[in-house]
Formats: sequence, C-alpha cells, structure tokens
Amino acid sequence: MPSLQHTRRRIVSVKNTQKITKAMKLVSAAKLRRAQERVLAARPYADQMTALQRQLCRNLTSSDQPLMQRKTGANVELVVVSADRGLCGSFNAQMFRHAVDLAERLEAEGRVVTLTTIGRKARDFFRRRRWPITKSWVQLFDRLQFEQADAIARELIELFTASRVEVRLLFTEFRSVVSQRVTGQVLLPVGGQAAGESEDVAPDSAAGSYLYEPEEDQLLAELLPRTVAVQLFRALLESAASEQGARMMAMDSASRNAGQMIGRLTLIYNKTRQAAITKELMDIVGGAEALR
Repeated sequence: MPSLQHTRRRIVSVKNTQKITKAMKLVSAAKLRRAQERVLAARPYADQMTALQRQLCRNLTSSDQPLMQRKTGANVELVVVSADRGLCGSFNAQMFRHAVDLAERLEAEGRVVTLTTIGRKARDFFRRRRWPITKSWVQLFDRLQFEQADAIARELIELFTASRVEVRLLFTEFRSVVSQRVTGQVLLPVGGQAAGESEDVAPDSAAGSYLYEPEEDQLLAELLPRTVAVQLFRALLESAASEQGARMMAMDSASRNAGQMIGRLTLIYNKTRQAAITKELMDIVGGAEALR
C-alpha cells in the first residue's frame, strides 16, 4: 500500500493540474465566443460571394480566366489547416488522419502530392512524413486577419498559374461546441465546382438574370482572386473556432477526470491512514497486555 506522504503529494499534484485545466477551459470558452461571432459574420459574405461567382460562371459560355482552367491529371497541392497548440482532444489527430488518407488516395490515382501546412502541429507532423512541404504558415490564429489569408491565397494562386497543379483545402468546419467536422474542398481551379463548395455538396441549381457592369469576364478577373482569399479566410475562422471548442471540451473532460482521481486518491489516503492508526492501536493494546 502506498505511503501517506506519497498519496498526499499525488492529491496535491492532481488538484494543481485541475486548477490549470479549469482555467484553460474558461480561457477557451471566452476565445470560442469571439471566434464563433467571427465565423457567423463571415459565412453570409462568403456564401454570397460564392453565389455571385457561380452566377457569373453560368452566364459565360466560355472564359479564358486562368483560375478557371482545369488541368486534367494535375498534381495536387494539399493545404492542411491545423492548430498551433495541442491540448485540444482529437482535433489535430482527426485532421491528420483525413489528410493522410486523402494524400494516399490521390497517390493511388498516379498524382504527385505536395503540402502547404497552416499551423505548427501540421508542420511538425508532416515534416516526418514522405510528402514534401512547399511552405508552412504558423502563429496565425492568435491575431487572425484577412490580410494573412489574402497573402496565403496569393501564393497559392501563383503556384496554380505557374505549374500544373490543383489546390485542395482541408479544414475543420465548426458546427457546435461538441461537433466539428473535417471538410475538404477544391480551392483551385474555380469553375465547375465553385471555390468554397464542399466536395459532398451539390451545386445550387437556382439561376437568376442580372445585368453586370463591367462585363462578366472582366468582373470575374477581379472577383476570382478575392473569392479564393475569402474562402480561405473563412476556412481559417472555422478552424480557429473548432479548435477552441475542442479545447474547451477536452479541458472540461480533463477537469472531471481529475476530480474523479482526487476522489479515488482521497479514499486510498483515508484507508491507508486508518490502517496505520489501527496498527498503532493494536501495538498499544498488545504492549499493555504484555505488561499484565
């Protein structure tokens, strides 16, 4: 049976850990509220921009826009969005599992896969894997702004236009505090499948009739790069909110587990202490009997 001092130290250690996990849960809850507000504000704008881009593409019988040119059998640049920190449950592990499965499936089709990682965890994970990393972006989520997403989008657009490559995006979509889903979409080329449209979502069939000024082709030339940046920014916001939701649930679970462990250790401590007291009483009684 463990000593009283050892058990007492373990109880103190677990209580200190519980204080940390409770504090991290509160911090994550505060960050989640702000991140959720930003996601809810960004979704309508991103959806309307995608709808406008779809409408323009339907109105054009042909277009020479570089960002709409499909490249049959092209290699794939896979953009993987993860967190910069851990302690968020299975948030990062789920992303990596989906990313590895997708990369292996694309390789089975005879396509070469390279990676662009967003988040320190993705960089560290894929650095030890066989797929080469084109570029890594870290420490974006503490002060996430549209300019950061725009800079990443510009580099992806340059990569797409300069080489025979297709750009796919993997991120975690925020649904609720307890529900986040890894989502994949084709970011480039923009065309038959609109940027920002998930692979498992059918395109909207509703069509309208509008007059545009300037002409559709000229408008698309300005709109398409902005659409890619907006969809990437939305994905980063979704991932940031999902990370905080996952971390809040993980810290809540850790706090409850710590409480249960404290209860078990306290029971062991009381049993050990009672056994020691009983043994001392038996020694005293035995000594008294021996003196009679």
